[in-house]
Amino acid sequence: MRASHRAPPQVQVGTLSSQSFLGQRATRMLDLTTYIRDIPDFPKPGIVFKDLTPLLRAPEALAEAVRRLVKPFRGAGVTAVLGMEARGFVFGALAAQQLGAGFVPLRKPGKLPAATASARYDLEYGSAELHMHVDALSARDRVLLVDDLIATGGTARASLSLAEQAGATIVACAFVVELDFLRGRDALGGCRVHSLIHV
Repeated sequence: MRASHRAPPQVQVGTLSSQSFLGQRATRMLDLTTYIRDIPDFPKPGIVFKDLTPLLRAPEALAEAVRRLVKPFRGAGVTAVLGMEARGFVFGALAAQQLGAGFVPLRKPGKLPAATASARYDLEYGSAELHMHVDALSARDRVLLVDDLIATGGTARASLSLAEQAGATIVACAFVVELDFLRGRDALGGCRVHSLIHV
């Protein structure tokens, strides 16, 4: 749901009723790309915004996206799922529930009440910062990072650094959408990356 300067291929938004979904699931895999729409020139001219709100609105698509996100990591001993503010909260919390793991929110400055560790990262227009409670992870934890989209990888890299500060083991990163042309996975230091949709 973040943006890109180069316009990737357009995807049309489609809907599928729960009844038709149940009837067709056995014969074909649900095409999640039909639940993502491109919003040109948002939040500013030249940006194409990947909007996942139609996917969030469709129960069958959301359930299928979460199922596919966590499938490679069942049995991997994940004890904590990290999700960054704000859309990572949606997919991260659902993924944690599916894996029987805890959920750790990564938030903007001033949003967490107890003592925090922080990590800064660069944006096109400046820099930003993520915080995590210092007692949220330990060296015993095996962590999966989950977010809706990876673009340049700066936010994900900062998130991983918070897990590393705590001494946790990073299992992988999982994203619904990856903007391949921005090469965000290159910023993740060789971390395993699992993405459902490549654009």
